[in-house]
Amino acid sequence: MESQFQSLPTVALPHATDLVRLDARPTRPVTMDSPALEVMTDLKAVDPVSIHEDALLNDAHVLMVSRGIRLLFVTDDEGRLAGLMTATDLLGERPVQCMLEHGKLHADILARDVMTPRAQLEALSLQDVADAKVGHMVATMKRLGRQHALVVEHNPGTGHYEVCGLFSTSHMARRLGISLNFIRVPQAFSEIQHSLLHES
Repeated sequence: MESQFQSLPTVALPHATDLVRLDARPTRPVTMDSPALEVMTDLKAVDPVSIHEDALLNDAHVLMVSRGIRLLFVTDDEGRLAGLMTATDLLGERPVQCMLEHGKLHADILARDVMTPRAQLEALSLQDVADAKVGHMVATMKRLGRQHALVVEHNPGTGHYEVCGLFSTSHMARRLGISLNFIRVPQAFSEIQHSLLHES
């Protein structure tokens, strides 16, 4: 069997040899009419960065900085998705609220204290995304007023849904070459009241 394959020749590395830069990789031009999958991070090809829900907030911060990311998946003891934590959650008002409400020191705050729990998360169906264009995703992110959106797919083998993709407005903006700054505007006073009472 091996006889049908010929060995490839090797070359000596030249003195001026560099590592390819990720930002130098060729990318196809993206427009609003491009398939939405063009700007989705495929979590089947890219390992999602996660942290345990009992990890210290400072460890989450170090992980975000070291990996150059603004979102962490938070997992429980079984490795299941417990929630999400963004840089805004980590550096915004949530740690301060936790300190005031629970009397914790900043050094003792855990990922679970500032994450958005799974029960409060919404996601898009991969089936819908596969039929959508980038423009649909921009409109969706604008309506949601969020920086990230999850994509899920049903696994018939386990009967569970799996997070298989992630959209980021900053990533879409870079690929489109435009600015996408979405600020969440509550739709009604009742929504403002709800957010004030239930923000954690």
